[in-house]
Amino acid sequence: MRDALDASGAEIVTVALRRADLSGKRDPFANILEFIDCKRFLLLPNTSGAMNAEEAVRLARLAAAAGLPRWLKLEIHPDPRYLLPDPIETLKAAEVLIKEGFTVLPYINADPVLAKRLQDVGTATVMPLGSPIGSNRGIQTRDQIRIIIEQATVPVVVDAGLGAPSHAAEAMEMGADAVLVNTAIAVASDPNRMAVAFKMAVEAGRSAFECGLGEAQDTANPTSPLTAFLDS
Repeated sequence: MRDALDASGAEIVTVALRRADLSGKRDPFANILEFIDCKRFLLLPNTSGAMNAEEAVRLARLAAAAGLPRWLKLEIHPDPRYLLPDPIETLKAAEVLIKEGFTVLPYINADPVLAKRLQDVGTATVMPLGSPIGSNRGIQTRDQIRIIIEQATVPVVVDAGLGAPSHAAEAMEMGADAVLVNTAIAVASDPNRMAVAFKMAVEAGRSAFECGLGEAQDTANPTSPLTAFLDS
């Protein structure tokens, strides 16, 4: 993981609080934080495993009390099979945490209405899923994500389901500001090379978006105009 983070060019690393040792005993076998250089990466605690707003808020407060950054990936998914985020509990928790001074990055369904509501209460980003967590199915919510990006007043991070570098490139080409990737790199036979592949895909997709992609056409359109070609 440490080497893949280095290879990826990532700037933020999110860590589930249930995998972090917050006891202060610094158990190297229990604490994934021992392997992340907090001078190089912004550590983003996340509330994965929380079943409702109350649990998420409690986890966030516990992390802050343990000295972790007050940046937080808000993740509430009560359904263990599909791990889809709960929109009602997410909005409820975001309102509480923002009032307490947390910088909240919420993981959500690709719901433009919810994204706008979260922006209005003061979240730092919105993080719509491309497809379910760990599914590697890519972006199956394109139309909704396009609307979210169009309406966004905060950065949009496509989170979950990106299984190939091409998926990350597509997200960036659509105008996303970043992507969050875990499973595709973690399960690769060579995580370091896969991390590099995602890095290049993100850079390529962002460059393409900034340059402007050509519009799709229903018919062929010659790239070399024939006007006056035969007149000499």
